[in-house]
Amino acid sequence: MLIQPYLFFDGRSEEAIAFYKEAIGAQVLVQMRFGDGPPGESGCGDGSAPPPDKIMHACLQIGDTQLMLSDGFSLGNAEFKGITLSLTAPDDGEARRLFDRLAAGGTITQALAPSFFASSFGMLSDRFGVSWMVVVPLPMAA
Repeated sequence: MLIQPYLFFDGRSEEAIAFYKEAIGAQVLVQMRFGDGPPGESGCGDGSAPPPDKIMHACLQIGDTQLMLSDGFSLGNAEFKGITLSLTAPDDGEARRLFDRLAAGGTITQALAPSFFASSFGMLSDRFGVSWMVVVPLPMAA
């Protein structure tokens, strides 16, 4: 079984893709626009048709994870409530680099620092409102 996050950026997917490519090394595996679909089949469930230049579906490879995204209805008011993406870094230096890049233009909710369960842990919302935790877990005691 596989669970993959699917985020709707409500018209800002192209900007988000560029940001995640630069900030955390995301690679685009798939990118389809609403206009790429067959005529009459690229609309939404309610019968509306989003702008043809907006992203219908994209898949980003970030490390071992695939993150899927879309512009959805492209109404410009994306909300990411009740979900946080957790990014595990291999070491504290990489955690700092990733945290700082994701935080650019966003809001830090907990500064990156050591904690009782991690050599580095911090939380932020990026410029799109997506909530992230960046962590370097401590080795588990046997």
